[in-house]
Amino acid sequence: MKINLKEKLDYHYNAFDKTKIEPDPLQFLHLYSNPLDIELIGFTASVFAYGNVKQIINTLKKITDIMGDSPVDYLLNSDNRTIKKDFQNLVHRFYSSEDVITLFIILKKIYKSHGTIKNLFLETQSVSDINIKSALSAFSVEMLNIAKVNKREAGRGVQFMFPDPEKRSACKRMNLFLRWMVRKDELDFGLWNEIPTEKLIIPVDTHVANVCKMLKLTNRKISDWKMAEEITENLKKFDPHDPVKYDFAICHIGMRKLKI
Repeated sequence: MKINLKEKLDYHYNAFDKTKIEPDPLQFLHLYSNPLDIELIGFTASVFAYGNVKQIINTLKKITDIMGDSPVDYLLNSDNRTIKKDFQNLVHRFYSSEDVITLFIILKKIYKSHGTIKNLFLETQSVSDINIKSALSAFSVEMLNIAKVNKREAGRGVQFMFPDPEKRSACKRMNLFLRWMVRKDELDFGLWNEIPTEKLIIPVDTHVANVCKMLKLTNRKISDWKMAEEITENLKKFDPHDPVKYDFAICHIGMRKLKI
């Protein structure tokens, strides 16, 4: 049974190549060649990767149109007033325009102070961690600290951007970003090679949860961090060093209502 499932998963992993990337927020990362631009748009795309995929694509199209050929150059060369003007009408589900503006001001601070998001994230990880959980939790806490204005907590929309696995969140969007940055294949970029792929956790959304329940990769009912860990551990039976490689295929099997 396990061999049969591995064969199926490997088949779909190989079948979902770059020609089948759309519609997916990942398609926007492939518009750029500069690693800094890929990282910035990757983080941005992951933050907005919730809700209807058509809505996600529309929002990211607006953002990339505003930021132009080099999103990092746009961010570093724009003052806060320009960012507020450019994004004053952009909303996404329950992100207000103020939330969106706050996100890009936070990211500008990070690129000015740390050079890259990776440099900040690597400060939060320990080589002894069994997976990415502790680093991700510390990173989210730090991001919310940066978001504080005049000692006031960030608004609900900004807090949603930076979930915490210690509070049981599955952290789908952050795990998605980490998959794009850490893994390396035709779809993912492998820009953060300091993090081992075996420490990644699968990004669990409704599609992934439903398919994994059907495949008996999880017995849990609630899509939380424990479910994400359980699915990842079961996928390690098929690839112990790169279990999250199956994520894109599993997600799109659910999205496109394909048979497996």
